[in-house]
Amino acid sequence: MDQITLDRIQQAHPAIRQQLLQEYREANNLLGKGVRLRFTRVYSTPAEQNELFALGRTKKGKRVTNAQAWESIHNYALAFDIVLLVDTDGNGTFETASWDMLKDWDKDTRSDWMEVVNYFKSKGWEWGGDWPRFKDGPHFQKAFGYTWRQLKAKIDKNDVIIDNGIKYPRL
Repeated sequence: MDQITLDRIQQAHPAIRQQLLQEYREANNLLGKGVRLRFTRVYSTPAEQNELFALGRTKKGKRVTNAQAWESIHNYALAFDIVLLVDTDGNGTFETASWDMLKDWDKDTRSDWMEVVNYFKSKGWEWGGDWPRFKDGPHFQKAFGYTWRQLKAKIDKNDVIIDNGIKYPRL
């Protein structure tokens, strides 16, 4: 298991936290010994979201999102992004981060990335790689039928639960 991911899961919306932890463990177990799944992001503050939105616009870098603050499901802790960590030299440390959607690191004839994608989709997660306008291959979300606007309205009306110091919209 990846401790950074386990810590990030603790910031997930309480309605999905235990399910996400279990599904993370199961998805991670699909991968071979030399590959680990990491969640690079679960919850984002509005300020963090705006920093990401600025990339490729007002700051140097590649555009990674079309969502400004409050427009991302990450702002409501109902999303996560992934990367695969790879132990390329077999020494037990994972020195390579991979977003390669085709690579079969564990040599089981299936793309490791797509093994993870298919697993989470089978559990009801929406995958950003299926989006028609802006493909977001690392992104998964489960918004329970709410749009970001509806979730933001809940925050604005203080229809929230507070956990870990974070205000989560009541679902």
